[in-house]
Amino acid sequence: MENDACLFEKEVVMRVAVYGTGGTGGYFGGRLAHAGEDVVFIARGEHLRAIRDKGLKVTSIKGDFVIQPAQATESPAEVGAVDVVLLGVKAWQVPEAAEAMRPMIGQETVVVPTQNGVEAAPQLVAALGRRHVLGGVAKIISFIDGPGHIKHAGAEPFLAFAELDNVPSERTERLRQMFTTAGVLVKVPTDIHAAIWEKFLMVAAWGGVGAATRVPVGVLRQVDESRQLLKRAMLEIRSVAGARQIQLPEAAVDKALSFIDALPENATNSLQRDIAEGKPSELEAWSGAVVRLGREVGVETPVNEVIYNCLLPLERQSRGRF
Repeated sequence: MENDACLFEKEVVMRVAVYGTGGTGGYFGGRLAHAGEDVVFIARGEHLRAIRDKGLKVTSIKGDFVIQPAQATESPAEVGAVDVVLLGVKAWQVPEAAEAMRPMIGQETVVVPTQNGVEAAPQLVAALGRRHVLGGVAKIISFIDGPGHIKHAGAEPFLAFAELDNVPSERTERLRQMFTTAGVLVKVPTDIHAAIWEKFLMVAAWGGVGAATRVPVGVLRQVDESRQLLKRAMLEIRSVAGARQIQLPEAAVDKALSFIDALPENATNSLQRDIAEGKPSELEAWSGAVVRLGREVGVETPVNEVIYNCLLPLERQSRGRF
């Protein structure tokens, strides 16, 4: 259906740049545009051309919509300073994206990372400065289903973000109100670092075990041996988090397994899909990070290390290193 955001008035419209219009950025940015926010999408190639020509199409279990016309470009310099940058690139692309987005960073601009990993915020801080960066977490199963088309296939879309020092702020409250108005379930947690690691515990373990077994989640969770492997990978991540002074809930592993159990039987993880298709993946930022960050604090992570070592040749092959 057509974008009907003009049917209601808003006192303040925020200018938002979606850097990386993939499954996550495209969905949440699309929801904001549909609600009347001033959103520009950063994309490339056929995806960009389709968005410009036909708009951004979102099909979702929460309702379909089309943003047409949609503002879209591949050049941050054409956009200029914005209020918010919603960062939707892959974890391994964050350092490059941080440099490329500089033309959009004004005095009051804030960047909200949505990556599945635990290192995006520190990388952004190193490049842009702490005052421009929030901690962020996104939960959604979505992907590009053809040029100009985002498909939301599972999970209740959810965003969490907060200041890196966990102190409540006016800007996080404005962002919360903006996303809530757009129909997105959103939260400003009291400990954003724990929220990031709790998501990481689930997604990194599932991604690694899923890529190694090459089966959808419905099979992975029903086979006792692979389910135990998944749980052991999660327990290792919880141990690394604790050693790094991240206070995860006691029930973090049980909660993650319950989430896995509620997924559609044919669901697969983005890392799993990328490796199966011979594409560069987030292996280094997921399983690799578990091993690396564990070593820094003296925590052994044998399950995650075996997974990482087994998948590393495929990852390097996808990047043309052979």
